Amino acid sequence: MPGPRSDAVEAVLRACELLRAFSGPNVIMRVQDLSDRTRLHKATVSRLLRTLETAGFVEKVAQRGFRSLISIVQAPRLRIGYASQTEASLFAHEVTESVRRAAENAGVQLLVFDNRFDIATTRRNAARMIEERVDVAIDFQTFERLAQEIPSKFEQARIPLISVDLPMPGATYFGADNYTAGRIAGRALGRWAHEHWGGNFDHVLLIELASGGPSLETRLVGARAGLNEVMGAIEPERFLHLDGANTFDGAHRVTKKHTRERCLILAMNDPNALGALSAYREQGREERCAVAGQGATLDARNELRKPGTRLIGTVAYFPERYGEALLRVALDILQNKPLPPALYTRHRLVTSANVNRIYPVDVRPSV
Repeated sequence: MPGPRSDAVEAVLRACELLRAFSGPNVIMRVQDLSDRTRLHKATVSRLLRTLETAGFVEKVAQRGFRSLISIVQAPRLRIGYASQTEASLFAHEVTESVRRAAENAGVQLLVFDNRFDIATTRRNAARMIEERVDVAIDFQTFERLAQEIPSKFEQARIPLISVDLPMPGATYFGADNYTAGRIAGRALGRWAHEHWGGNFDHVLLIELASGGPSLETRLVGARAGLNEVMGAIEPERFLHLDGANTFDGAHRVTKKHTRERCLILAMNDPNALGALSAYREQGREERCAVAGQGATLDARNELRKPGTRLIGTVAYFPERYGEALLRVALDILQNKPLPPALYTRHRLVTSANVNRIYPVDVRPSV
């Protein structure tokens, strides 16, 4: 919901917040209850209650209890629809949870759907958001073939659309700057190859997502460019394009036939990176690969903590922060604020050397 105006009186806003915290006109609530609901300090709540009692808006009915004497008509809550790429993905799940937290903090009603990384389900979920007449729709889907169809339907329904991680015409884009994120990974892998292998390798495996189309492909275009920047122009025939199908198992399957070769591996995402790494590991040939991922998911961060891992780094997108940014974009759209067509998340390379510093919350103290 919109933030307070710059000329708003803070004490009045807090008093209004306190009145809204009463469950109903006949419900008796203690100072501690109201403090918990509003997150205002108990001393602040006590002062406001005394003022509201003097004004006749609340009355003291027990030793520490108060009752509201007014009825507040609540404005209809904003309704935002959010369709997750697939809750089977750690990255997408972190995005979903961050959107849930942000909606709860903003007092927004959130309708959550799971696209299950399935075209038919993604179509149905878009139709359900339209049927529900949400105020804004947020769609996290990565099928290029739906990139024209879905925004067209929302446009016909006059519902603003925000697309996550796959640009869609007519939608406001939020997510990765794919080329930049890819370039970060490519440069890191190139530096590692120079330092540890003297630049000698057989092939570069590009673990792609064919269904994502050219928009997502720019992530690996950037990765390839970053690798070439560091290592010089690598012969095109040394790049092998493999479809990892966006999954650990898909990348494992297409990589295992290459484990006899010394390969640099640039993956579309962390499940692909870890799947490729596992193919080498199960053959006892882990030392013949070096892998760079995308997403910095918990699984990848834990892999980076293993001594001697050949996951040399993964590019963080900080999905745990997506929610607040997406809610801000949604509210700005509803307030008709001018927005650029694309807004990008922050990117940072996470390695074995810095993972505990960037993600200290992962590290549990020993008992």
